[in-house]
Amino acid sequence: MKKIFVTAKPNSKHPSVKEMSPSHFVISVAEPPKDNKANRAIIKALAAHLGVPQSYIEIVHGYFSKNKIIEVVD
Repeated sequence: MKKIFVTAKPNSKHPSVKEMSPSHFVISVAEPPKDNKANRAIIKALAAHLGVPQSYIEIVHGYFSKNKIIEVVD
């Protein structure tokens, strides 16, 4: 398993995934941080960027924070 540190930016006008380093990403999503919408959008965006299914990605720390630790199954 690979651990990735993510800085989340919900309610963004310009959704994007920026790779700051191999283990740190800044992910901007249009969805608000309510009702788990932003977390789902972050998982979807990261999965698309890495080319893996969404089921391979799990938020393990920082579920309610902008700074998250995510595990990706190799």
